[in-house]
Amino acid sequence: MNEFLSEEIPFNDIPHDHILAIKICRGLRPKISEDIPKFLVDLIMKCWDFNAENRPSVKELYQILKLWNQEDEKSDSEIRAQMNEYYEKIREKKLKNRSNENESDSIKTHPQAIYTSRLLNFKDLPEPVNSSDLSSFQINADYIPSVSENLISECFDVQFSESDLNEINQEDNLNDES
Repeated sequence: MNEFLSEEIPFNDIPHDHILAIKICRGLRPKISEDIPKFLVDLIMKCWDFNAENRPSVKELYQILKLWNQEDEKSDSEIRAQMNEYYEKIREKKLKNRSNENESDSIKTHPQAIYTSRLLNFKDLPEPVNSSDLSSFQINADYIPSVSENLISECFDVQFSESDLNEINQEDNLNDES
């Protein structure tokens, strides 16, 4: 949902390796565009929750989206207002991009960014956590029902050398300082 709405490929500028897996377990998530309506940001974050029990099932997602679609049909709904604002921002961006056609922003993908399914056998990943970068967003319980199903979450196994762990810790320290 985030990739579709933001029109940005997640983690396209970094290698898709065990270091990325560790960072994701430590809370790294793709950027969420500031243009995306808050009610959708809340749902995206709920789907990214490290605890599978907090994530909505496909059936719940369907019900949520169906409810929102019905709500969007009302002319005075908050969902309609947020979506209209989103569409306006998208229109403005497209007009701006047309005027800057010569300055095209081509997406450059890292050569080790792999977007095909593959088995990752990573051991010793840290316990997953939610992103601290997304803490400024508040999930609105009125829009997103709680998840009742007991889902199972799993991390894959990976073994790290001491130099790998040092590299990860150095990058984390640099990010904390900035």
